[in-house]
Amino acid sequence: MKDSKIIIKKVKKTGEGERHGGSWKVAYADFVTAMMAFFLLLWLVTMVSPEKRARIATYFKEFSIFEKGGTSFMDKSSEMFNEPGETSDKAFSDNYGTFGDNGITPEALQQAIKEAVETLLGDIKDQILVRIVKEGVKIEIIDKNGSSMFPSGSAELTPKAGEILKVLADNINNINNKLFIEGHTDSYSYSSNSNYSNWELSADRANAARRDLERLGIAPARIVRVVGYADKSPLFTDSPRDPRNRRISIVILFPDKKKAGKKQVASIQYP
Repeated sequence: MKDSKIIIKKVKKTGEGERHGGSWKVAYADFVTAMMAFFLLLWLVTMVSPEKRARIATYFKEFSIFEKGGTSFMDKSSEMFNEPGETSDKAFSDNYGTFGDNGITPEALQQAIKEAVETLLGDIKDQILVRIVKEGVKIEIIDKNGSSMFPSGSAELTPKAGEILKVLADNINNINNKLFIEGHTDSYSYSSNSNYSNWELSADRANAARRDLERLGIAPARIVRVVGYADKSPLFTDSPRDPRNRRISIVILFPDKKKAGKKQVASIQYP
């Protein structure tokens, strides 16, 4: 017993291992939460209509923390989300101009329709062409293989065509401009009846589009021409049988300001 030695072992606990062992998990959890919130925000943005996005963009464009400190974002929610008392005119006024005969420009309307198509019809946006022509803004709803607006040889709208017309009607209901509606076919003959040619088919399809637009709220008085062109005005002249030549065209008319100005000057009477 006299030769035995007592050994005392001192262990110093610093706690470094414990801190490094779990801290990364907290940081990673914060990162994942932030990414989830970010992608949720992107998803919500794509689901919001162009009118509401325009309101939100306008709000933040004019926002100043020094002028509006202490106020809530929700105070403006009724204005941004089109509750009673607000109109779609205000939604686009800052970004696209004012809708109406004398306010909106063809370029602004073209941009608004393109944005709506991109947002709401992304899977078939390549079948909708929006361009500016001499008369105003022309919207072409075209066929492609496997995705048609009408069954072969028929003037009955497919559900897909109805979906497209609904989006377009929602975006042109807020203006008063007159409309042309045109029907076009390719050069194939779809009927064995010699009394029912592509002339009749294209006109019937244009009228089917007219009836659906009126059902969706377009005032009948705004539609001033409904015509079928058969295969005489192809979109692709070098390929008359191309399915993309089968289409419905909606022309939103804009008055020629130069001609209108000349008429106004000519009508002035001097004493």
